[in-house]
Amino acid sequence: MNHSRLIVAALALGLAGAAARADEFAIKLKPGEGVDTVQNNCAACHSLDYVLMNSPFMDAKTWTAEVTKMKAAFGADINDTDAKVIADYLTKNYGG
Repeated sequence: MNHSRLIVAALALGLAGAAARADEFAIKLKPGEGVDTVQNNCAACHSLDYVLMNSPFMDAKTWTAEVTKMKAAFGADINDTDAKVIADYLTKNYGG
């Protein structure tokens, strides 16, 4: 494959990735204190529909465990203050 084809392929993949990330905010979370923190941190790694799909099964303990797992097991770059805000928002708005 020549260099121009590699460049075109790389640009196409980059644009596709940007379009996919833009769609992440098509998921509308409930408004409330902490929603921006959730969107900015959680959507960096996965779709926000995860929140909607799992909310019927989650309570405060489970949401806190999920945020902890994202940090500890998956290496999410979330500081402790934001982690608490995220868990509190999810519990209040999606605490099954």
